[in-house]
Amino acid sequence: MLLAMAAELDYLGHLATESARFAEALLTTEPDTRVPSCPDWDADQLLWHLTEVQWFWGAIARQRLTDPETVGALDIGVPPSDRRARFAFYDRVSRDLVDLLTTTAPQTAVWTWSDDHSVGFIRRRQAHEALIHRVDAELAAGARTPMPTALCGDGVDEVLRVMYGGAPSWGEFTPEAAHTIRFRTTDTDQTWVATLGRFAGVDPESGDDVDEPDLRVADADDGAAVAATITGAAVDLNCWLWSRPTFEPLDRTGDAAVLAQFDVTIARGIN
Repeated sequence: MLLAMAAELDYLGHLATESARFAEALLTTEPDTRVPSCPDWDADQLLWHLTEVQWFWGAIARQRLTDPETVGALDIGVPPSDRRARFAFYDRVSRDLVDLLTTTAPQTAVWTWSDDHSVGFIRRRQAHEALIHRVDAELAAGARTPMPTALCGDGVDEVLRVMYGGAPSWGEFTPEAAHTIRFRTTDTDQTWVATLGRFAGVDPESGDDVDEPDLRVADADDGAAVAATITGAAVDLNCWLWSRPTFEPLDRTGDAAVLAQFDVTIARGIN
């Protein structure tokens, strides 16, 4: 499924464009400006965050790392003390990531936190990472601009299936069959049906018992009746699922209790 999406969307082109627009927005923003969508960060902390993220995945792609312990030992070091140097470092890291992902076949095996251990996963994930943080940078700058519709439609798919619905294999998802929600984009004509439930298991790293609300997205929408529906433009659905402000409000209809259960399910946010 990922390779089919990659054939339709230029993830690397989007990664390059969104990364550049991210830096452009922050260049005109005072370094201590708070980021409304990430209230724990100021503008310079947001800049360093995306620098760290892109450096990390670039290191994995460059070295074709597959061992979790080696990945865990990666260390970018401390940010340059001079702001101009921090922007120069970000620019170099960002360009390196695009170059590395361009010259490495998408099927190349590498470590990822997902069940998909491929460079193709990194391509897609980093295009969306750059897009969402470009939104954060523009919100800090107070100068928000349009977002690419097709990439946002794919972003809805990724955030529902991977970021929220992609729980690890060490636990078990128990669905509540009647608690279903259909998501529909008004501009890209895409739909997803999610079933709510709970994920439970023992985290093998921490040894902690986990029992929390969760969801799973059907492979395809068979058109069956659902308990609730959430509808909006792809841009707005994508932003809302990432807890970013929408351009226009979404339309939420159906069982209020199921809609409230979904709100609780995604309230934990995305790490």
